[in-house]
Amino acid sequence: MKSEYLCRFGRTHLHIFLFLVLGFCVSAERHHHGQQPERISGKAGDVLEDDPVGRLKVFVYELPSKYNRKILQKDPRCLTHMFAAEIFMHRFLLSSPVRTLNPEEADWFYTPVYTTCDLTPNGLPLPFKSPRMMRSAIQLISSNWPYWNRTEGADHFFVVPHDFGACFHYQEEKAIERGILPLLQRATLVQTFGQRNHVCLNEATSIIIPPYAPPQKMQAHLIPPDTPRSIFVYFRGLFYDVGNDPEGGYYARGARASVWENFKDNPLFDISTEHPTTYYEDMQRAIFCLCPLGWAPWSPRLVEGVIFGCIPVIIADDIVLPFADAIPWEEIGVFVNEEDVPRLDTILTNIPADVILRKQRLLANPAMKQAMLFPQPAQPGDAFHQILNGLARKLPHDKSIYLKPGQKVLNWTAGPFGDLKPW
Repeated sequence: MKSEYLCRFGRTHLHIFLFLVLGFCVSAERHHHGQQPERISGKAGDVLEDDPVGRLKVFVYELPSKYNRKILQKDPRCLTHMFAAEIFMHRFLLSSPVRTLNPEEADWFYTPVYTTCDLTPNGLPLPFKSPRMMRSAIQLISSNWPYWNRTEGADHFFVVPHDFGACFHYQEEKAIERGILPLLQRATLVQTFGQRNHVCLNEATSIIIPPYAPPQKMQAHLIPPDTPRSIFVYFRGLFYDVGNDPEGGYYARGARASVWENFKDNPLFDISTEHPTTYYEDMQRAIFCLCPLGWAPWSPRLVEGVIFGCIPVIIADDIVLPFADAIPWEEIGVFVNEEDVPRLDTILTNIPADVILRKQRLLANPAMKQAMLFPQPAQPGDAFHQILNGLARKLPHDKSIYLKPGQKVLNWTAGPFGDLKPW
């Protein structure tokens, strides 16, 4: 058994060595000849570089500052949190050419509510007040403007970037109990959470976005692009959430625990719970970066992997990925079923070198990286524009979204008692 493992280990290292040599040669050749990046085409075609200006108009509701600016003033850490998209999308729209001050000509209506800017001393969000805040905001816009009542929100969108979107809870079981806030059933939700057949996601109307990663911080950690990728598999993060899952196995549905138990002593896997100061640099030296689910299926590592050219190994059954109609995730990533985690070493070492190289060429495309970021100021093709592209592709609205006079669809009294309290 030992000799068989050593033999397979030796073949694997030969495979990696050949890949590194080939990868360096291809990189040098592309640099020498000034070759254009690999073309990107998603399910909706070549849309990463689409310009949404002129294709839609957005009206931004003016809400009292207690729904947004005052919340941020209380805790500026929200500007660098992975849920900060709600703040920067608001700022972007206020100065965007798609904004209209005339609601009568608007295609979409946006309500700026900062639902995840309530952090613990450790920086973890406490979204338990969020449903009350959101319900209060909807009550406000429906009472002061006529536009919500025409469709009961079917031409409105909200940014809800928490773990389980508008279910507002970091634990799946609790999120399922709460369900989508009843008053958001007809609205379009711009959210990081995406999991098929889940009560917290309406795939037909939601737009899945990447979590926020500070662009300047990531830029500051870039290393020379010709640095050899000497790490085969890389991961830093929790394997067990002992505080919230004391018995183990429920967190990440056991997938992270399986990674640790099977590969903690495997020399091909650089995995640990420690988070070094060289974390971003290490990702740029790695070929594969593990992106296993946690409490929710998505992970900030998806963004980090794309930005740093590390092939994301996505371990999250039924995940719905950011901007999936524009980004060919199947071509840039590797998908591993949760039940197949014990075979990770075999799966990854059997991927042909030419397949790995093509994934890296796609990841090297600047348009791919730009679509994952929320830069300030905004730049063409960035995540802000991908959200607008997603909204534009939903136009024109079907006439059926407009309610007849006196018609009601949503139930204002539905939901847990605590969510019904005034905010």
